[in-house]
Amino acid sequence: HGGEHCRNTLDANKQVIVTFWHYSLMGVFPLLRKYSGAVMVSSSKDGEYIARFVEHLGFRTVRGSRNKHGVQALKDLMKLAKTGENTAIVADGSQGPPRIAQPGSILLASRTGIPILPMAWSASRYLSIRSWDKTSLPKPFSRIDFIYGEPLHVPAGLKSEGIEEYRLQLEERLNDLYREMWQIYGKSEH
Repeated sequence: HGGEHCRNTLDANKQVIVTFWHYSLMGVFPLLRKYSGAVMVSSSKDGEYIARFVEHLGFRTVRGSRNKHGVQALKDLMKLAKTGENTAIVADGSQGPPRIAQPGSILLASRTGIPILPMAWSASRYLSIRSWDKTSLPKPFSRIDFIYGEPLHVPAGLKSEGIEEYRLQLEERLNDLYREMWQIYGKSEH
């Protein structure tokens, strides 16, 4: 779904900041493995498993989160973005709350001029882990629906009020995509 947004960005070799909810990371990265990029992953012990997973799929990782090394990780992503690398940030961070966007993607977009490409997925059958966000994984042979949202262009040099305005826009877009995908299977959420 929304394939034109992928064709006009990733497939056209135009740089993006990929953003999605934390629950979906096990479904997003395998679907994006044909593209290169750098991903911000929590510097926590649990983040080590995710870092290994995304590195195995060919992505670079930058370690940090809102609570630990986050500012440095964002600076590292900015440096990689300035070299032409695609980047990815989990919108609700490594600790949530779930489906509430944190400002990291907005800050990165405002400082680099690169648009944010929001994404979501759903599956006919999936497993959910008992965690703050119910991280989910599609079951084998299930149908997976994936959506690319319209890119969000963020103005340069935003201050705190502007960051909040665009953070809320991103949150709304991601939640709209999330609801659209799960409604396919008659669900309001995963």
